Amino acid sequence: MAKKSAGIILYRQQPSLQVLLVHPGGPFWAKKDVGAWTIPKGEVEEGEDFLTTAIREVQEEIGLPVNGPFMELQPIKQKSGKWVYAWATEADFDTTLLVSNSFEMEWPPRSGQQKSFPEVDRAEWFSVQEAIEKIIPAQIPFVMELEKTIAAL
Repeated sequence: MAKKSAGIILYRQQPSLQVLLVHPGGPFWAKKDVGAWTIPKGEVEEGEDFLTTAIREVQEEIGLPVNGPFMELQPIKQKSGKWVYAWATEADFDTTLLVSNSFEMEWPPRSGQQKSFPEVDRAEWFSVQEAIEKIIPAQIPFVMELEKTIAAL
């Protein structure tokens, strides 16, 4: 069964549309930039409401409580087969206040040493064009749908 994740794309107008993306933490992502960023998201737990997951993940990954209103976006399927469900909400977030949960892994490989890394090591605001360049390709439709929806308002 395919895994499912849920997340929230935060946006602001400064004066044009900007979206907040996060960069995954840990040694595998340290030198990756273009095509590596994502919306704050995480795996849906058994029996959990998808929007509840999305709200929790924003809190865990950047330290920002969000309470909507939320615009539901069309889900996307990533190359891995994972489905990602997303909502958008307007919010302003000072990226210098980033607080992320962490994970542990053996590092360096086969060293027997466990090291802790932040789940998210950076968060930044991007214009739509910059976001399309930075975000993992499968998530580009979220940015495009948000831009189209905001333009129609």
